[in-house]
Parts: sequence; structure tokens; C-alpha cells
Amino acid sequence: MWLFILFLAVPLIEIALFIQVGGIIGLWPTLAIVILTAFLGTRLIRSQGVLAMGQVRSSINEMRDPTEPLAHGAMILFSGALLLTPGFFTDAVGFALLVPAIRSAVYSYIRARVNIQGFSSTTSAPRRPDFGGGVIDGEFEEVDPANESSAPGNSGWTKH
Repeated sequence: MWLFILFLAVPLIEIALFIQVGGIIGLWPTLAIVILTAFLGTRLIRSQGVLAMGQVRSSINEMRDPTEPLAHGAMILFSGALLLTPGFFTDAVGFALLVPAIRSAVYSYIRARVNIQGFSSTTSAPRRPDFGGGVIDGEFEEVDPANESSAPGNSGWTKH
């Protein structure tokens, strides 16, 4: 139910903000602000995304838990979607998620609310194929290397 309310409330907030801001500064400055925030947000997301990916790589290379850097990367990606969506409210939330301190606070909030019940990992020895315990029949032919020609492609493993 809360998702329905969110999908209903966000467009209504955006429409109200467009009307208010457009009434104060006019249509063209309002559209210019929307385009400018999308462009600026794209640039910021690239730089923040590169930093987040570097943190993920370093945590994996150092055998540390990559959960927090991955969460930051996901929030940066979500921020990018919000900044590319036209609107003042979504831009404000998108720019807020680009601030590392706010992302850390959101991560801490989510982490406190998530309860992991259990996790297990099992490893087993690799299985050997079962040939039925019997004898495998096969045919062979001895090859005398002295009688073989030295033609290219004649490796002894191929039929002539």
C-alpha cells in the first residue's frame, strides 16, 4: 500500500513544485533548471560511481565485507535515476543521495532494520565420476615413431 502512495504522491509533489517555481521564475528558467540539474547530476554520478567501484574492488581485494560499498553504489545508481527524472523533489533527493554522509546514514538505518536469520555455506569434496566399478574396454594400436612420416599435421593422434 505504501508503494502505491509513493507512486501517487511523488508526481503530485512534482506537479505542485513545477507550478509554484514556474509561477515565480517563469517557464524557460524552470526548464533550464531541470535540464541543468540532469546534466550536473550525470557528471556527479560518474565521479561518485567511479569512487564507489574503487571501494568495492579494494574491499574485495583486501577480503573485507563489500556490503557497504555495494550499498553506496546502489544508492548512487538510484540517485542517477532520480536526477534524470524531471522534477525538483526527485532532484533534491537525488542530490542528497550523492552526499556520502547521507548515504552512510541511510545505510546505517537500513542495516539496523534488516535482520539476517541465518546463513550457511557448505563445501564438499569434488565427486569422482562413477564408471560402475567395472572394466572399460578399448582398442589400441602401437605406433612406431621411426616409421611415421614427418608430414605436417601427422601427430600420431590422427588417423591417416
